[in-house]
Amino acid sequence: MKECNVTANDVSLHVTECGAGPAVLFCHGFPDTWRSWRRQMEAVSGAGYRAIALDTRGYGESTGPDEASAYTAFNIVGDLVAVLDALACETATLVGHDFGAVAAWTAALIRPDRFRAVFGVSVPPFEFGGGNFLTDLREKGLHDFYMFRQMRPEADSEWAEARKTLPAAFYWTSGETPEETRWHPMDTNRGLLRPAPSELPGFVNPADFAVMVSQFERNGFHRPLNYYRALGWYLDMTSAFSGCRIQIPSFFLVGAADGLNALHPVTQEVLGNVLADLRGLIELPEVGHWPQLEAAGDTSAALLGFLDSIH
Repeated sequence: MKECNVTANDVSLHVTECGAGPAVLFCHGFPDTWRSWRRQMEAVSGAGYRAIALDTRGYGESTGPDEASAYTAFNIVGDLVAVLDALACETATLVGHDFGAVAAWTAALIRPDRFRAVFGVSVPPFEFGGGNFLTDLREKGLHDFYMFRQMRPEADSEWAEARKTLPAAFYWTSGETPEETRWHPMDTNRGLLRPAPSELPGFVNPADFAVMVSQFERNGFHRPLNYYRALGWYLDMTSAFSGCRIQIPSFFLVGAADGLNALHPVTQEVLGNVLADLRGLIELPEVGHWPQLEAAGDTSAALLGFLDSIH
């Protein structure tokens, strides 16, 4: 793996890459870093592609401002374009998970000149201009919705003890958890920060996870939690793209046991409202929110099949 730092948009972005060939750019979500993509990066680089991943602003070895307004998906798209420019990549296929998927879908819509295809994991695309679901939830009085808890100032301290909170977040959102206790976005009794039964989820790389824990302990969670705080602004701004559909080739992969499915049930028809060139949908049984870790081989195989079909 080669590593470098890209300075752009008033931040320094830590970038890792391996391999040579058509570029594939990986974008992670919360609470994560580039390291969760290691298995997929090895797979695609071994198959003749240039695998590139970054710590998005505010995470890992990347810097980021304190202001929540600097963490909308549009800001992240700007960073992704800056990475391509710095690495002399004219175009890339985007792979995004969680908030990284939100950024990837957005980049696919507004910069098809730089991103030739998009592979989303776990979080499907919102309908652009389809309204602000956060406002709808507040109007219904659902103030205990997990995202609202993540937005509160006190969330920074609630997450601060990364040696406990990171294993908890990974475990409770995974398919490793029994269904009756697995995280649910609308149930405060099945939250993210309950103590996990073990110090390390069985599906993570211990060395990578230890580095991630140390980075969160050093940097804190304020900037990563800003992605939640900025989401409402982003959803409001997408009204400029009302009725637009993503035209580049796309693929969506999700774990059948992901608690987010309760919010956004995924079907070919629903995805087709946003994705004009959907090439595939895979739902992995008994897999939760981390397909790239819980089912690394299946995720890599699906990604390689998609990449080979468009090159």
